[in-house]
Amino acid sequence: MKKILITGAAGKIGQHITNTLMKQTSYPLRLANINLFPLEKFKKSSVHEVIYLDVSSLEECQEACKNIDIVIHLAGDPSPDADFYSSLLESTIKGSYNIFKAASDNGVSRVVAASSAQTIEGYPLDFQVTDSSPIRPKNMYGVSKCFVEALASYFAYEKQLQSIAIRIGAYDDYKPKGQLLSARDMSAYISPEDFSDLLLKTISAKNLPPFSILHGISDNRFKRLNIEETKRLVGYTPNSDAFKLCGIQFFDR
Repeated sequence: MKKILITGAAGKIGQHITNTLMKQTSYPLRLANINLFPLEKFKKSSVHEVIYLDVSSLEECQEACKNIDIVIHLAGDPSPDADFYSSLLESTIKGSYNIFKAASDNGVSRVVAASSAQTIEGYPLDFQVTDSSPIRPKNMYGVSKCFVEALASYFAYEKQLQSIAIRIGAYDDYKPKGQLLSARDMSAYISPEDFSDLLLKTISAKNLPPFSILHGISDNRFKRLNIEETKRLVGYTPNSDAFKLCGIQFFDR
């Protein structure tokens, strides 16, 4: 039985993914976070673990990765406005290195790391990014996620740790209908349901290359990131369309 470590398990995406994995799989989970209060409800489980984890500590990451088969690395400051010195350096730069290093040292088979559409946000809004488009971050948060992608590639090819980076788009747990979203956010939107589908298929996908970048957006009518390669690699089948959810009608001939 595979055991999965989820870092950042108390975050918005982390809690959603935890609930999804508990409902739809039989994987035992190790839920890790620096703030344990949102995870209190899972502490009584006989199957799952809840642990304190500060990813800026390599020693704590080494302990968290013991007897783990797959790591879902979500920990870090999710704000595009995050400050480099006060947040990103410790949580994303140092923290991500520590997780990959600990995963490699402990024989983890696969790491799935949260990247971001902010890695390519510097492109004009009418440009659709493909899997071969060079990175073009618009802020230091995006720069830090470019580091995560490079780190994943390094550990994949130099340390033989299979690594997948998911560029998560405009994730939110609301239904946008009736609410005003920018054209950019609609084009980059990913619903919780589609993200669950993508992550579950990424965990179980076979015959993946050592390193992959997946594009985590829904089946929006206009897409900020092209998702054809993601569909091909892991069988991703998104269903949501932010333009429809926002009530925007298209008249096709």
